[in-house]
Amino acid sequence: MTVTATPRPTGYPGYSQTLEPLPESAGIARSLVRTALAAWHQHELIDDAQNIVTELVANAVDHGHSARIRVVVSRPSHDWIRIGVIDRVRILPRMRTDSNGDQIRGRGLVLVEALSDRWGTDLHRWGKTVWADLKCEPAA
Repeated sequence: MTVTATPRPTGYPGYSQTLEPLPESAGIARSLVRTALAAWHQHELIDDAQNIVTELVANAVDHGHSARIRVVVSRPSHDWIRIGVIDRVRILPRMRTDSNGDQIRGRGLVLVEALSDRWGTDLHRWGKTVWADLKCEPAA
C-alpha cells in the first residue's frame, strides 16, 4: 500500500495510508506514525503515538468490518498532532472501564485516553474517524 503525503495549510504535510483490516496492519501504521513524527522532529512523542495508533487500528480491525481502513497522521495546528483511523462503520467506539479480570482485551480506548491529550470520534455519512491528539512543541 502507498503512503500519501499531502500539503496542509499549517505547512506540515499530512501522512496517510490505506490498509487492509488485518492485525498486521498495526505494524504498518506504527511505521507511518514514526515517519511522520520524525519528519516533524517530534521524536519524544513517537512511543506514545505508536501505542495509540496500534489501539485505534486494533479497534477498527476488530469492530470496523470494513474492506479497508485508513490511517491519517496530521498537524491540524502547530502545537497539535492528530492520529486518526477511518473505517466505514458508523458505530461509536465505547470505552470499557469494567474490571472483568479474565478479559485481556477491550480496554484499548482506556490506553488511548491515558496517552493522548484528547480523543474522540467524528461521524461521517459513510463511516467514522476515531482520533487522538497529542500536544507537541512547535517547530523552531
